Parts: sequence; C-alpha cells; structure tokens
Amino acid sequence: MKTCRSNFLLAALAAMFFSVPLSAQKDAPIDSTGMPGDNFSLEGALDLFKKAESPEEFEKLLNAENNKVNNLDLNEDGEVDYIRVIDNMEGDAHAIILQVPVSETESQDIAVIEIEKTGAEDAMLQIIGDEDVYGEQVIVEPFDMEMKEKGKGPSADLGMAAVVVNVWVWPSVRFVYRPGYSVWVSPWRWHNYPTWWRPWRPRPFHAFYVGVRPYRAHYHPVTTHRVVVAHKVYAPRRTHSTVVRTRTTTIKGRGGRSVTHTTRTATAKGKNGGSVTAKRSSTKVQGRNGGGAKRTTTTVKRKRGGN
Repeated sequence: MKTCRSNFLLAALAAMFFSVPLSAQKDAPIDSTGMPGDNFSLEGALDLFKKAESPEEFEKLLNAENNKVNNLDLNEDGEVDYIRVIDNMEGDAHAIILQVPVSETESQDIAVIEIEKTGAEDAMLQIIGDEDVYGEQVIVEPFDMEMKEKGKGPSADLGMAAVVVNVWVWPSVRFVYRPGYSVWVSPWRWHNYPTWWRPWRPRPFHAFYVGVRPYRAHYHPVTTHRVVVAHKVYAPRRTHSTVVRTRTTTIKGRGGRSVTHTTRTATAKGKNGGSVTAKRSSTKVQGRNGGGAKRTTTTVKRKRGGN
C-alpha cells in the first residue's frame, strides 16, 4: 500500500512539474502560416459545441464576437464572415458542417464535426479543418488525462496518459440523438443574416492567437480519423469555393516537403477613375519532419492605374 501511494504521489508531482514547460511551449508566439485557417480556432469551435444546447445555439455562439473563435474574412471585405451550421445525418452518424457563404453563388466549408455513437450512452467526435482553409486536413479531438498503471504487482508504476473523451454527456450531442430530432440546416444565406448578428473587423493574427489560447487546454490535434462512418457521410457533401481555392495553393515537394503559396489581392478605387492594387504573396516551406525547415517570406506589390 505504501509503495502504491508513493508511486501515485511521485506521478502526480511529475505531471505538475512537466506541465510548466509544456504550457510555456504551447503558448510561445508562432508565425502565421498565411492560410485562412489561422483565423479560425478548431479547439474553440469544439468548446462552443460542448457548451451549446443544440446546433442552432452552436451557430449563434460561433458568430458571437466575444467568444473569439471566428476571425475569418474569406471574401476580404474587411468584415468577419458569418458561419452557418448544417447537419447531415445518416443512421447514428452526424456530419455537422461549418460553412461560410463567400458570394451569391459560392460557399466554403471551414470544418466539419463528425460524430458517431459507439454504445447506448457512448459517443465520440472529431472536428476536421478543411484543406482549402488550412492547407491540409487538420483533425482535432477532445482529450482528458488519466492516471494509468504500468506493469503489475507492488513495483507497478503510475503515469499520466491521454484518453479519448466520451462526448455523450455533451448537451449538443444528446440533442442530435434524441427521438424526433429535426435535422438542423441553417436558414441563413449570403447577405441574408439574423438581425442579432453584427459583423466586426478582423483582429490581427497574434491578438487572435492569444485570445483562443484558453481553448487549447482540453483539445489536441491528431493524425487518425477515428470517426469513420460520419467521415464517409461528409465526403460527398463537401463544398468548396473556387475563389478561396484559387487564392491558396499547396504543392507537395520532394522528400516530404510541402510548399504553401498564398496570394491575396485587394483593389481600391481612387480619384479620377484610377485604382490602387495591393498584392500580398506568402510562401511557406515546411520540411518532412514538421519543424526546423520552415521559412515564411512576404512581398507586397502596389500598382497604380487610371487616367
């Protein structure tokens, strides 16, 4: 008994000790990748979904400025975009799409929350960031830490391990699985938004990054699709905007490198019919192992025209 208690205390102290440098590393300043996804927090979206009582309330929380989750301006009009929520259900699988209308004719998926029941009172979910917005599919899921025993007998060690969260207790999950649930499809469209919503100007990247920091405590990126059926439900329904895809192009290079090139153009009308065009291009080269081989360069070109 003494040995187990001692091991438990040592493991708890070790967890407290190592949490400090890990937190410091997580909160260290980072550079923008230049991708639109820099301005939307997948972790924050999951946290809001956890708090929401329904998909309709989730949509309202996403579009509330004080929640600091959405900072997107995909159509580059100087105002944050409205995100609509669309649920696609097949059997026990839900693909809840987060989508931005970028024009009268085009919409762009930002992410999809994929949910599946794994038991009578068990469910799992993941949120997938769209590759046109993030440069590649980014998968984030909720996690928790548990003390687990390694080995057997009196000499067994205790250690902290991340575990997948059963999200059945989330009100929004229970809502979409209740009998008689009417599948939520946002009624809002381009230039037709709820009266309570007022767009705001996007925040600078670093200010936005700091604002979403609290959301990263209980959600982390992974590389495995756990929610397989719901992902198949979503795949044929994925929607992308040609305008957004044209602005952002990712090219896979040799040796596992990826080169991401983003171009943004804005034109303003001047006096006497003239115009000023600003073009910003960002290039990021990422090495095969993820770190170390990153380089970001930015150039700005201005062209004046008119009579």
